[in-house]
Amino acid sequence: MPDQPQSPENERFKAEMPHIPGVAQPVAKTTGLRRGGLLVVGGLAAVLGAVFVGGHLISKSQRAEAPPAPAAQIEVPVDTPSVPDLPIPTATESDPVIAQVGDLPKPWDSRRFTFRNRNTGENVSALLIRLPGGSAAQASGYWALGLKAAYSSCQLEYVQDIALMRSDYGYREASHPMLGNPCSRTVYDPTKYASIPGGALARGAIVQGSDLRPPLGIELRVKGREILAVRME
Repeated sequence: MPDQPQSPENERFKAEMPHIPGVAQPVAKTTGLRRGGLLVVGGLAAVLGAVFVGGHLISKSQRAEAPPAPAAQIEVPVDTPSVPDLPIPTATESDPVIAQVGDLPKPWDSRRFTFRNRNTGENVSALLIRLPGGSAAQASGYWALGLKAAYSSCQLEYVQDIALMRSDYGYREASHPMLGNPCSRTVYDPTKYASIPGGALARGAIVQGSDLRPPLGIELRVKGREILAVRME
């Protein structure tokens, strides 16, 4: 029997009729597809919006937690005043001045100089030391000596570091600055005298080592405020 055309009332009834299993319910295909597309687009927009907002919040949080970059440091050169080395004077027969009294204000202060031996014409490397207990206005308050070890080509050294004298030279009794011969480890005491050939006494007695005699001394004079080196032993 041919299908009867549906009246408008029947169509509205079927559209409004609740879904019953086994009963086909008319669906407007065009409307369903449009709604599905809108749902998909809306879902994608929501996801993209969430990603954008989340990324923005994370970036903002990282910027807030990140420590500020240190300011660029500019090195400014500092002018350090250079202390000029005192010139090493040379004592000659016509100009024997080697220092001023004020150059060695404290005991054990020292100053290098060169002594020209008029008997041999040799320029000798020498040292002037302010002695403890002596008067700065008298020659007895100083000791001048040639730094070349007698009967040797070794150069003596003035050791003011007592700990160094004890460790490097092994002289445990050291209690004040001393002279030493680094070649033979001989130690000379500036506060003591020793007898030398001819019966004379020379300052710088040997307290340790195998050297044959104390250093060669240089005679001094004090004239006003000047210290003069006059003659070598």
